[in-house]
Amino acid sequence: MSKTLIVVGLIIVAIGLFWPWLSKLPLGQLPGDIVIRRENAAFYFPITTMILASVVISGLLWLIDRLG
Repeated sequence: MSKTLIVVGLIIVAIGLFWPWLSKLPLGQLPGDIVIRRENAAFYFPITTMILASVVISGLLWLIDRLG
């Protein structure tokens, strides 16, 4: 368990260090993300971004499990 927490912490630190470059990626604006804008309201449902994030996180967790 402690090995997993250390790896997760290192991943969070890496994301923090690379945030200036990661924020320029078009995540949240992918085809398939639902955006509805009205005069005084907006609805945003990033379904494609959530699927992509789920696949990446699942892959990372699988890799961590295989290495540990």
